[in-house]
Amino acid sequence: MTTVLRAQALGKKYGKRWALRECTIDIPAGHIVGLVGPNGAGKSTLLKLACGQLEPTAGGITVLGGRPGSTPAQLAKVGFVAQETPVYAGLTVAEHLRLGARLNPRWDDGMARERLARLGLDPAQKAGKLSGGQRAQLALALGLAKRPELLILDEPAAALDPLARHEFMRGLMEAAVEHKLSVVLSSHLVSDLERVCDYLIVLVDSNVQIAGKTDHLLATHHRFTGPRRDPDRLPADGHVVSARHADGQSTFVIRAEAPIHDPAYPISRLGLEELVLAYLDKRTAGAALEVSR
Repeated sequence: MTTVLRAQALGKKYGKRWALRECTIDIPAGHIVGLVGPNGAGKSTLLKLACGQLEPTAGGITVLGGRPGSTPAQLAKVGFVAQETPVYAGLTVAEHLRLGARLNPRWDDGMARERLARLGLDPAQKAGKLSGGQRAQLALALGLAKRPELLILDEPAAALDPLARHEFMRGLMEAAVEHKLSVVLSSHLVSDLERVCDYLIVLVDSNVQIAGKTDHLLATHHRFTGPRRDPDRLPADGHVVSARHADGQSTFVIRAEAPIHDPAYPISRLGLEELVLAYLDKRTAGAALEVSR
């Protein structure tokens, strides 16, 4: 498996506080990767380290085989769109494109202009007068026009309304396929990830709880609901991810590579959001293991 981002015992400290600590992670090439986790898990810090915006306090990180931000050539390989979709309010759309062309040696001006024309953005319009969805699309177009090998997005659609978010995600997915990009997308909105991501990483307290292709993860996780019982009385070939008990009833989320059957417990499949919540649940009944397939 070719890796676009690899971190080993990576840490970043602000004063006395660790924002990221002992993070070890491998992100594969050729996927749209969803990175999800609670606030404070270290997602944004990890992505800023990957872009070269921050320097590690401990451990190491490589992106596309090099140290993030170490050379102009390394910077050119990575596109980044932050949560605030950074554009300059006083500059027009056209001025953003001219600035992008000056700063990025691999700049594809034709692609950027065609994309923005398709979205109906007026080149003479100042970015400060655009809607939130239009600013997000402008930021995405600027990131794509760099012609990066890896595009990193940190909660880029968090502030958008549902329609604008849908349009943004659709544009991202189309661009990733068209330009054969590797993408890492951080989001709290699992429904967005479910639409576009084919690989999922759940990060909690700097630790990878689970990682793998989404179709494989969904096929190997099951919900058991039935009369209350202890986890140690469940089938031995399953790993208990989370357990809830109420009113004489137990609900377990179990990971198993092979099909499992229990006549006392109806078994159902999980959606991606349910799977993520099971790994985020503080009442997790066992240590979650990494899946990499």
